Amino acid sequence: MILERIVEDKKLRLPEHKARVSQTELRRLAEETARENAPSFYQALAKPGISIIGEFKKASPSLGVIKSKINLTDRIGEYNDSVDAISCLTEEDHFHGDIEYLKEIRKISSLPILRKDFMIDEYQFYESKVIGADAVLLIAAILDAVQMKDFYQLTKELGMDALVETHDEREMERALKLGAGIIGVNNRDLHDFTIRLDTTRRLSNMLPEGTVFVAESGITSDEDIKFLKSSRVDAFLIGRAFMEAQHPKELAKHWKAL
Repeated sequence: MILERIVEDKKLRLPEHKARVSQTELRRLAEETARENAPSFYQALAKPGISIIGEFKKASPSLGVIKSKINLTDRIGEYNDSVDAISCLTEEDHFHGDIEYLKEIRKISSLPILRKDFMIDEYQFYESKVIGADAVLLIAAILDAVQMKDFYQLTKELGMDALVETHDEREMERALKLGAGIIGVNNRDLHDFTIRLDTTRRLSNMLPEGTVFVAESGITSDEDIKFLKSSRVDAFLIGRAFMEAQHPKELAKHWKAL
């Protein structure tokens, strides 16, 4: 299974990170790190109207290497003028990500940044705070109940938000039990990478009022946007369509106006 392989590769990668900075030192740095007067990831998505999270990623298991038409600096400049938050892939082996990309984005954007990775170790949360992330991704499919609770609490203690990602009713129930303020539905099945936008509509019926609801993956057309807007979605996380666009700013503004 693709998801299981990604997690196993992440476990192999973690010692490299831990060899750079000890967990004790990284925790100290994380606790000393703060962004003054910065809007939170939650605030960026909870405001009235549809919000858009523009993603930066170099590749994915389903798409292969993505041929971006503009460089990182120009892309973030366009995101700064059109989206509400930024998602940055930092997983190395399957998405060609790197924490250096997030650090570079932090330097040129004041928008809230989501670190999108496969978070399975406490170390990654301290690292996320230090490199400038405002939020992290918690994937229900790879975490048990104890991990979900502990990681969610740690995220809050560090002053970050968590986007809790679900794929089915069981995972949605776990996210709701956690009391997650931001819940996402990944329309891409992480086991076989098929896309089903109906997943978002089906699971939207389970959400209580006040929970920020994010649709993730497979959003590439006007029809997709209109369909998901009718499914009580508060925000879209969009990767491929923006990464392949010559002018993601124009596309983001167009989709907000639909």
